[in-house]
Amino acid sequence: MAQEPARVITLIVVDDHPVVRDGLRGMFESAAEFRVLGEAADGVEGVDMAVRLDPDVVLMDLRMPGGGGVAAITELTRRGARSRVLVLTTYDTDSDTLPAIEAGATGYLLKDAPRDELFTAVRAAADGRTVLSPAVASRLISRVRAPVAPGHEALSAREREVLRLVARGTSNREIAAELFISEATVKTHLTHVFAKLGAKDRAAAVAVAYERGILG
Repeated sequence: MAQEPARVITLIVVDDHPVVRDGLRGMFESAAEFRVLGEAADGVEGVDMAVRLDPDVVLMDLRMPGGGGVAAITELTRRGARSRVLVLTTYDTDSDTLPAIEAGATGYLLKDAPRDELFTAVRAAADGRTVLSPAVASRLISRVRAPVAPGHEALSAREREVLRLVARGTSNREIAAELFISEATVKTHLTHVFAKLGAKDRAAAVAVAYERGILG
C-alpha cells in the first residue's frame, strides 16, 4: 500500500482558461502530496475562494478578464491572507510580473515549466520561500534596476553564498544549517544584501542579482 505523505499541500488554481485549470488540477491530483481545493476564472473569484478555503498556495495567472492577478494579490495581502501566491505567467515579457512582486507574490514560473519544477515551486511557496525562474528574472531586471551610488559596496563572498541559496528557494533555517551559521546571522546577511542591491525583499534581490551577473 502506498504511504500517505507526511504533509498535504492544499492549493487553488486561478486562471481564465478552462483547459489550463483542468491541466493543472489533473497534474496536482496525480500526486498524493497535493490537494486542489477549487478553481477560479478571475482574480475577484480567486480572492473570495482563497479567503474562504484558506489554501496553502494560490496558483495565479496575471492577465484575466474580470479581475487580474496583480489586483488579486494586492487584495489578498491587504486582507492578511495566509495563502502564498505562486504566479504562473504565459510570457516571460509579461509586464505585470514586477508589480506582482511588489504586491506580495511569493514566486514566479512560466506555464511551460516542467511538472517536477512546478511541484518543487509549490512546495517552496508553501514554506514561504521565494521561487523565481531565471527566464522570468531575465525579464524583470529592466524593471528592478537599482541606482548605484558612488562607492557602492560589492557583496561579500558570504553574502553571495547566502543569496545563491535564496535563489534556489532555500529557507533561512536551511541556509543556516548548510553554512553552519545561526538564523540570526543569515537574516543579518540578507539585510546587508537588500541594502547593497537596493531591493526590498528576497524576490527582488534575486532579480537584481541576475541582472548584475552575481548569480550568473
